[in-house]
Amino acid sequence: MKPIKVAVIGVGNCASSLVQGVAYYRSNNSSQGLIHDRIGGYGAGDVDFVMGVDVDARKVGKDIAEAIFSAPNNTAVFHQDVPATGTKVMMGRVSDGVAPHMTTIGDKGFIVSNEPEATRETIVQALKDSGAEILINFLPVGSQDATEFYMECALEAGVAVVNCMPVFIASRPEWERRFAEKRIPIVGDDIKAQVGATIVHRVLSSLFAARGVTVERTYQLNTGGNTDFMNMLDRERLGSKKESKTEAVQAMLAERLADENIHVGPSDYVPWQKDNKLCFLRLEGLQWGNVPMNLELRLSVEDSPNSAACVMDAIRCCKVALDRGEGGALVGPSAYFCKHPPQQFNDDTAAQMVEEYIAAPAIAAE
Repeated sequence: MKPIKVAVIGVGNCASSLVQGVAYYRSNNSSQGLIHDRIGGYGAGDVDFVMGVDVDARKVGKDIAEAIFSAPNNTAVFHQDVPATGTKVMMGRVSDGVAPHMTTIGDKGFIVSNEPEATRETIVQALKDSGAEILINFLPVGSQDATEFYMECALEAGVAVVNCMPVFIASRPEWERRFAEKRIPIVGDDIKAQVGATIVHRVLSSLFAARGVTVERTYQLNTGGNTDFMNMLDRERLGSKKESKTEAVQAMLAERLADENIHVGPSDYVPWQKDNKLCFLRLEGLQWGNVPMNLELRLSVEDSPNSAACVMDAIRCCKVALDRGEGGALVGPSAYFCKHPPQQFNDDTAAQMVEEYIAAPAIAAE
């Protein structure tokens, strides 16, 4: 089968893990670590990265295969031998994609390239020239204007989208309607991890509800040392992220908690953790006879590889939609792979919806 042609906005840690993973699965006939071995006939190695966009001087102008290992990226290198893609990272639009404090802290932050910033026309033309079918949005948290800029470009170029970050596009009716009208698929918003803080918190919340334990209070505290956590030191950029993660948990509770009884979100930046993320969860509840109980959990994961399996499945679901001539938000895949989908479902239901979507016959284009 012809490879799926993918454009990446933001060549950071998440892009690094995804690109490494495609090379890894292309050279290793293995389904280990995948949620689905094949979707619509496509495997995890059936992706070509045909366009990369970033604003950091250490990445712009480099082949994507080289740029993914450039500072400030600090995720695990699990597949060093990534073949050159033949595609150089182009300069993007800075806008609000770079928090001001990220440019003042040297090599660990962003060093913005002095190349001319991309215009809407140059991004649209680059998408068309590259033959990209799917655009992956890996911009930093808080990049509202920058994300909307690239979504406009995708719509104009006719390119499907996997929105991996918490600027609400697929889950906002006015945006989703535009993708549907143009028959362009989108999966979003805010990608879940394979086994991360949000999915574990959701599962435990569902477990409490299923076993008749009333959740009274809960928190999720996270620390990490990558640019994502450094970026989120600017608390003004956290609004949509906190909403996305909080609503993902609230949706699984038998009764919605008051705002003062639920806290979900990043806690602090710890440089030496690099791309390792530590999550501390606590749920307090009432059992039989209103007797109190609590559960505490500590989760340690390499943050960026932890999202790649979900991104890979979302890419392939988008490709299936393109092959079928479908458009708009993919409800089941968005619910299963994202924290803030257009419609929330419990994870078992969402998983079944994905299986049914994958198995469904093609829908003829009008």
